[in-house]
Amino acid sequence: MNPCVVPTAVPDVDGDKRWQSIHRRFISDCREKDPDVIFLGDCIFETLQDTDTWNQYFAPLHCLNFSIRDDRTEHVLWRIENGALDNVNPKIVVLHVGTNNVANTAAEVAEGVLANVTRIRQKLPGAYILLPSLLPRGQQPNALREKNAEINELIKEHTKGLDRVQTVAIDKGLVQGDGSISHHDMFDYKNLTNTGAKKILEPLHDLLSQILNENEPERDLTPSE
Repeated sequence: MNPCVVPTAVPDVDGDKRWQSIHRRFISDCREKDPDVIFLGDCIFETLQDTDTWNQYFAPLHCLNFSIRDDRTEHVLWRIENGALDNVNPKIVVLHVGTNNVANTAAEVAEGVLANVTRIRQKLPGAYILLPSLLPRGQQPNALREKNAEINELIKEHTKGLDRVQTVAIDKGLVQGDGSISHHDMFDYKNLTNTGAKKILEPLHDLLSQILNENEPERDLTPSE
């Protein structure tokens, strides 16, 4: 059995039940708020929550960010299975997960991402599902970069033709001409700075805005009697 497709809670190795507490807070947010967009995933989007980019581009779109640092595909799948998307009806779910599945093959990770897509569709039949590409990582070229690129291609291939499921490349501009990544864009060569976030997330914002605007009900402009 591919471990990437088996819903799995994060073990409480620290003894503070922090991961479960975050998950319960997300469930509470579903009951109390009415988001148009839910971000669901790992550290890449978790670190955006307090950035200028989030406040400028995503907060105005009525977004909730259900991302947890270090989550892998199986962890997000467990959260979906255990209430993360209950009592809520977003127009769009943005799923970004897989970069932390470092011990798994590209094919296994891609299958894990697709298992999440399937479960999101079952929970939210009417929602759009956007899949931003996994980002390159490491200051210099390395095997994990190559694997993330392979995962992106597999997911792109396997989601072709799926209704209201769309991949979006957000990795342009991070890798410089010499193959390196600058700490000005990714402070730890994995997570984004404000500069890096702005550089790569503008395409995602544009696509979100386009989908939301296309689904706005047309206003009746007929003059009243």
